[in-house]
Amino acid sequence: MKLEIKNTTKKYSSKKYALHNFSLTIEKGILGLLGPNGAGKSTLLKMIATVNQPTSGIISLNKNNIIKDPNYIRKQLGYLPQDFGVYPNLNAYEFLEYISAMKGIGGKKLKSRISLLLEDLNLIEVANKPIGTYSGGMKQRIGIAQALLNNPKVLIFDEPTVGLDPEERVRFRNLISDLANDCIVILSSHIVSDIDTIADRVAIMNKGSLIIEEVPENIIHTISDKVYEINILKEDLASFKNSYMVVSTTRKKGKLSVRYITNSPLQNSIQQEASLEDAYLYFIKSK
Repeated sequence: MKLEIKNTTKKYSSKKYALHNFSLTIEKGILGLLGPNGAGKSTLLKMIATVNQPTSGIISLNKNNIIKDPNYIRKQLGYLPQDFGVYPNLNAYEFLEYISAMKGIGGKKLKSRISLLLEDLNLIEVANKPIGTYSGGMKQRIGIAQALLNNPKVLIFDEPTVGLDPEERVRFRNLISDLANDCIVILSSHIVSDIDTIADRVAIMNKGSLIIEEVPENIIHTISDKVYEINILKEDLASFKNSYMVVSTTRKKGKLSVRYITNSPLQNSIQQEASLEDAYLYFIKSK
């Protein structure tokens, strides 16, 4: 399986680009797509899912141009958009059976497939209740279930862990990890912790452009000698931020412990082990 995005642009006006000359090749495994809100992540995913078309460029799956032949990927696609909606009067079984019919999925094994998904996503106990009574996290899990109905070869999740509690996030990550051996999984988020534990490769994008795409270890290595921590007075924080790239601050007995990225650390700074979040912030703030 190979998904190729070549020189793809999405233009809304003469001055506004959602994506600009974007190229990326994705193969089996989990690609973590990181970027701030407005980076162009959702636009990219909608074009891969054939919901929107690019202004220019080519998107192909196994060398089949899915812009010209969208049904090629649609038959193999599972997609959870950021703005996923449900029918509140249907229960989980009814809703997933309806989505199955829309996708042309049927057969004797459908009911057992739905039951298995509801079990995996911890929804079996509420499966007979109207979806309108579900919490936000439960509705999100229904969205994940519908994306998995057809045993897809390409899975796209746009901010899938919104509304999920920590236990549900772990369950989701385990489920996706199990699927990734046989398909392409694209997991988009602006939350680094959703990505760093399961992604085989990470792509960081901002302002419609790809900044870097690599295995997580290589991305982290780019700033391995640049992350430090220092204690400063609270009143010095504003001026410190003007001079250094601050990652985080922690209050400690009237002082602030500041984690920052620099090539020229201040005296009394202590070097820290770099993380994917450090690297993400470094690339976003540097561009």
